[in-house]
Amino acid sequence: MDVSSSIQAFLDGSPHAVVGASTDRAKYGNKCLRCYQQAGRPVFPVNPRADEVEGLPGYSDLASLPDVPHGVTVVTPPSVTEMVIEEAAAAGVRNVWLQPGAESPAAVARAEELGLNVIAGGPCLLVALGYRE
Repeated sequence: MDVSSSIQAFLDGSPHAVVGASTDRAKYGNKCLRCYQQAGRPVFPVNPRADEVEGLPGYSDLASLPDVPHGVTVVTPPSVTEMVIEEAAAAGVRNVWLQPGAESPAAVARAEELGLNVIAGGPCLLVALGYRE
């Protein structure tokens, strides 16, 4: 599947989750969350150290979410991303979008091994959904 098709498949469902959602509005984990909010899309912030992000209840991990997300946007250091891939697959997630800086060859390879639709090395979510600061 080409990148455009992978992005379309990722965006064609809901809800979504942002792993690495941040309470700091200057960080991309926060901007990705607000991007979903601006687009009127249901989204869950995942951050084990945040009880709330942008007015939404925070969740410690993907297994804690009230619904299985259609897709997960990952904004974490690459070493954490590799663990997030395992967690996403275990939770039944089929689509993951590794934001620039979150990717690692090992994470991408593992996501592909697990049969996930993985987006990496391409545009970021903010560009795809037209985020406004």
